[in-house]
Amino acid sequence: MYRPSRAPSRTRHAGGAWKVAYADFATALLALFIVLWMMNSSAKVKQSISGYFKDPRGYTARLGSGPAHSGEGLPVDRSNIAGLQEMIEQALRKMPEFKKMQNNIKFSVTGEGLRIDLMENEQGMFFVSGSPNPTEAGNHLLHLLAEEISEMPNQVVIEGHTDASPFRGAAPTSGYGNWELSVDGAKAARRLLHQAGLRPEQVVEVRGFADQKLIRPADPNDPKNRRVSLVVRFTDDKNPAGPEKKQ
Repeated sequence: MYRPSRAPSRTRHAGGAWKVAYADFATALLALFIVLWMMNSSAKVKQSISGYFKDPRGYTARLGSGPAHSGEGLPVDRSNIAGLQEMIEQALRKMPEFKKMQNNIKFSVTGEGLRIDLMENEQGMFFVSGSPNPTEAGNHLLHLLAEEISEMPNQVVIEGHTDASPFRGAAPTSGYGNWELSVDGAKAARRLLHQAGLRPEQVVEVRGFADQKLIRPADPNDPKNRRVSLVVRFTDDKNPAGPEKKQ
């Protein structure tokens, strides 16, 4: 028996047009989300994205793509020091104990570079009180700092400071006093930083000042005067000003 052929189904061949329109809509929506994200991003992120789109190959090479702790990261100079501080602060905020120690971590920009002061409290937050031995929190913090700083080619200076409280039995010619403690604390920090990845050639000076450079001069016995300080030197300073006193 003859059966007439059926007309072709229109829905079977016309059903793909909506997919193209939906893809265009999804792309536009994604672009909107990216714009909104960039508008709320930090200056460092905006600078990185802008640099990449202006010169993808050059900017990638400038940032460096080597292995961890290779020192191929972006050099820190006076123009981008704020970005370095923000990057380090973001890494430190990931520490579970950061809220307890944030008031004892001080960032400042000096003529030499970015200074990071790890100031103590009465109990000994980063180092055991009266000892160059680091606490668990101090160990963790120094490891995080090393991971961030080792990505850069910048030189690093490590300093040790104490308060004015004298050691019992210590004298200028004998015993263990604040000069010895400040130097030993800086050396202990150096060893920890190297263990965490800071390259040997990055550390160019280890300084001990005892109580000669108080961060709270109005109160010489304030425990915050006891501190270890890291200075990430600017790369654009060939002959940075040296310290007045060095041990």
